[in-house]
Amino acid sequence: MATQKMLKFVTVGKETPEKRDAAQRSQDFDEIYREFAAQKAAEQASRCSQCGVPYCQAHCPLHNNIPDWLRLTAEGRLQEAYEISQATNTFPEICGRICPQDRLCEGNCVIEQSGHGTVTIGAVEKYITDTAWENGWVKPILPAMERPESVGIIGAGPGGLAAADVLRRAGVQVTVYDRYDRAGGLLTYGIPGFKLEKPVVMQRVEQLRAAGVNFILNCNVGTDLTFDAIRGQHDAVLIATGVYKARDIEAPGSGARGIVKALDYLTASNRKSFGDDVAEYDSGALNASGKRVVVVGGGDTAMDCVRTAIRQGAQSVKCLYRRDRANMPGSQREVQNAEEEGVEFVWLTAPRGFTGGTEVEGVIVQKMRLGAPDASGRQSPEVIEGADYVEPADLVVQALGFEPEDLPGLWGVPELAVTRWGTIKADFRSHATSLPGVYAVGDIVRGASLVVWAIRDGREAAEAMLAYLAQTASVAAE
Repeated sequence: MATQKMLKFVTVGKETPEKRDAAQRSQDFDEIYREFAAQKAAEQASRCSQCGVPYCQAHCPLHNNIPDWLRLTAEGRLQEAYEISQATNTFPEICGRICPQDRLCEGNCVIEQSGHGTVTIGAVEKYITDTAWENGWVKPILPAMERPESVGIIGAGPGGLAAADVLRRAGVQVTVYDRYDRAGGLLTYGIPGFKLEKPVVMQRVEQLRAAGVNFILNCNVGTDLTFDAIRGQHDAVLIATGVYKARDIEAPGSGARGIVKALDYLTASNRKSFGDDVAEYDSGALNASGKRVVVVGGGDTAMDCVRTAIRQGAQSVKCLYRRDRANMPGSQREVQNAEEEGVEFVWLTAPRGFTGGTEVEGVIVQKMRLGAPDASGRQSPEVIEGADYVEPADLVVQALGFEPEDLPGLWGVPELAVTRWGTIKADFRSHATSLPGVYAVGDIVRGASLVVWAIRDGREAAEAMLAYLAQTASVAAE
């Protein structure tokens, strides 16, 4: 039926275009697309074997009840499928888009392991949640009763927003503080729009705002507002800042113009997509258009950078990574997508320096080989002496990962315990820190990690904070 509609649409569009205005054509296309999407979702969902040991669920950090909502999708019971998916996941439409399913649920699907190709769990999750939004199945957050307790959340990324959702549903008064002018953290400014459309993030932010969550944006804790002031205003505090300190390349010529940080590059592109005035983008400093681009790094951020550069119209895009493809930390699916889009991967290479003086003109590349395993078991890269060459470049993007900022120093709270890596020490179950009533979640505890882990942490911490608030209230009443 859908195929017949598509043929009819194409034929009519070719034969009598003057009889169909753009709005009608768009409406027809949307209708056809939705029908194909529904059919494809049902087909994929019906492939689930409903195995006795659901490895997909076990390898999902949120332990989503994947088999049940796949079964309901296959039966056409989409609203029930959505209800089950959102019961354990605050943002299923976001996880469906950006989770590395090939390393989590889909990679552990028994059908995939038997060689028949995985069920496309992420795509089905995205479809049922998008359908829920379209049909009004996503209900407003309406607490059964208001509570007097107040919680301050520092960081409006996935961990902070997930905690805000749980706390607000319980009636707690929630205020979220964030350094950016829009909520969402890396969901908003660090992940490209072609992977995660920004309206998808903003609709969740607006849902929380409509529920009474107070957002204080453009607020740098430690500068605009002290940490002690936030603690004084709230009964409990959650730290969900993420990690934003970029690792730099320390090599001769690394200070040249045209060598930029990945987050600066991605943020400029995302701001432009919002319609903001971005001087460094317009000047070309953070714009790959017409340039020879070299991205250094092998994680998902590096993949975001190379694919963004392609979309900006780069002359060429190359990715340098010091290990081989098998040892790359980023998603293999992302690598494949990048290759299909024209990105060239140069494995077993690393920058030794840069040419060009004040303006970068090239990367001095040293070739590597894999030697003995390091402490983690991965083979350590070794330099091949005398094999250096120069890779021409007009824009070099450093995507070497992120480290935590010195929060105890920046916030003037030396008693906030951190690990030797600078991440905050927190109980792995309750997420409580060394400070009474202060909790921490996400990358600031784990180091740079996945959005889905931040969501899990935020939900768990919120439950622990509710217990803490109840206990505090009980003690005060005695």
